[in-house]
Amino acid sequence: MATSKLQPVTNSKDKKNNVDNPVPVKYEEEHFIDSLKPVWNYSLFTDEDIVNFKNGTFYNGYQKFGSHSREVLNTPGFYFAVWAPNATKVSVIGEFNGWNEKAHPLFVRLDKSGIWEGFIPNVKEGETYKYYIKGFKGAILKKTDPYGQYCELRPATASITWHTAHTWNDAAWMKKRKKHNALNAPWSVYEVHLGSWMRPVKTDEESFNSYVELKEHLVPYVKKIGFTHVELMPVMEFPFDGSWGYQGTGYFAATSRFGTPDDFRDLIDAFHQQDIGVILDWVPSHFPYDAHGLFMFDGTHTYEYADMTMGYHQDWNSYIFNYARGEVRSFLISSARFWLDQFHVDGIRVDAVNSILRLDYSRKEGEWTPNKFGGNGNLEAIEFIKHFNETVYRDFPDVQTIAEEASDWPKISKPTTAGGLGFGMKWMMGWMHDTLDYFKMDPLMRQFHQDKFSFSMMYYFDENFMLPFSHDEVVHGKSPMVYKLPGDEWQKFATLRLLYTYMFTHPGAKLLFMGNEFAQTTEWNYKSELDWELLQFDCHRQMQDCVRDLNGLYKNEPALHELQYNTKGFEWIDLNHRSESVVAYMRKGKNKNNNMLIVLNLTPVVRRDWKLKVKGKTAWTEVFNSDSTQYWGTGNVFNPSPQVTLVDKKKGIYEINIHLPALGGVIFR
Repeated sequence: MATSKLQPVTNSKDKKNNVDNPVPVKYEEEHFIDSLKPVWNYSLFTDEDIVNFKNGTFYNGYQKFGSHSREVLNTPGFYFAVWAPNATKVSVIGEFNGWNEKAHPLFVRLDKSGIWEGFIPNVKEGETYKYYIKGFKGAILKKTDPYGQYCELRPATASITWHTAHTWNDAAWMKKRKKHNALNAPWSVYEVHLGSWMRPVKTDEESFNSYVELKEHLVPYVKKIGFTHVELMPVMEFPFDGSWGYQGTGYFAATSRFGTPDDFRDLIDAFHQQDIGVILDWVPSHFPYDAHGLFMFDGTHTYEYADMTMGYHQDWNSYIFNYARGEVRSFLISSARFWLDQFHVDGIRVDAVNSILRLDYSRKEGEWTPNKFGGNGNLEAIEFIKHFNETVYRDFPDVQTIAEEASDWPKISKPTTAGGLGFGMKWMMGWMHDTLDYFKMDPLMRQFHQDKFSFSMMYYFDENFMLPFSHDEVVHGKSPMVYKLPGDEWQKFATLRLLYTYMFTHPGAKLLFMGNEFAQTTEWNYKSELDWELLQFDCHRQMQDCVRDLNGLYKNEPALHELQYNTKGFEWIDLNHRSESVVAYMRKGKNKNNNMLIVLNLTPVVRRDWKLKVKGKTAWTEVFNSDSTQYWGTGNVFNPSPQVTLVDKKKGIYEINIHLPALGGVIFR
């Protein structure tokens, strides 16, 4: 085909490929398509794209990097683009060309961006491929596509050409999710590892429920138990099951263990149709050294720091992203936006934030280099985190970003304009540790450690906290939740119900790992499903009922959520009975008629005619009792109509007379 007959290719009407702000593709003379070559010199990038990519502000990289279905000059095929700045040759190898590195070499752009690209005609959807890279000092590498949107099932490692055909049916959710995902809305999160929640064969490591089957089983279960959101442990493609997804190689690819990318879209769609939000774990802190992954991508430290005092995680035997490099920042922010944009997810939970922020994370003196101010903060990583949050909330103002961060770093969940990092929420790890330490104690010893119980409210309003009982608390010898607790079987279950009553009435969002809701009796094992057979026993089935009803209270009672990040939403009523280990507090709503009184008896002693002084209420109704027979409690102590006596008319103070069950929590409206 003669060059003079060619017309510039345009994507200005190419809406089906989801190109943001599409513009005509322009070519210099040397960039015109030559149909005599097996790879056509075709580009999706504009000059502005290249500038933004280098500056770390190219946020839609998933629309141009990777492989994309196109029709060029009436010829179908796939366009490929990859960043390999130190390569001397890059070609696409795959089943379609017999894995021949000479068949389809890509063109390197002349703008020194390090991007290799080209259109290969007649490549079909579903083809496996990799990039053959001749890199620094002649290194030969065969790499998975960093921006690939579908991968082979492990142990195979090739990328797969893919073009979504999913039609979304969650318009109603997307229209109203700003209200569902607001900080004054209930956030009761069910943390799920998709591979081990339920399996077709309980202990078969290769027996997975597909995304389609999870849609049929997981979605109605979450709806039944009343959770408002699910948090999925990493679904981005990863090679080793034992990493639980936290050592990922596919930052744009939903794992093929459970099906296709569109099957995963359909699962999220199904959650949304049941008014359940979806949060994804995301790991921008580190990546593994698998040969097909990002490590030494073009024979040099392309994605990771070259200085191993900054670029290597000793704890996880993995590598740290080079946050100083604009192209890496563009890659990571594009990854986060990809899931929010293309998969409609409602939140991003960022893993291991502390390790991103600190140069001395898990390093001894002499093993790290201070920043230019002499401190331990990774300055470029801090700016990356701020930029990530600013970008997400600018483009998706109705979602939340959540930090898994366990240190005392200030203002994690405060706006960047106020000197914060810009997250919407932060896991309250201090509350989790203190609470478990307290509840593990012999009840007779709790009187001496009440400060551990009450300490959380001393700093609670410093951040927007989520209270987590996550997967990390039920592995590696830490014991399942119910067996952390003292006493005989009845006391263990009573204490766990009491603990959950406290959790669901404490200010803040909530997170329970799968199995916690029915008192799983073994530690979590990623190789096997949960112990669903336990539900044949009353104690476990009724624990599940207890969590369901606590979810219902949290969602339906405004006092329990609408001021959960406001100092006006909480008040201690009684902390002065240490020896009896009885505590009481008020949760308040915008309307004082919605206020809730919570009383916890933290010892195995029934306490009748317990008197509390409360302000401004002449009548109270018991709406929840953790010792109810419907929760496997005794049912012997309840308060159908508590006696209320006016004791100070001028101040409007009343005395309420109630009965407290042993190891029980009682909630009054």
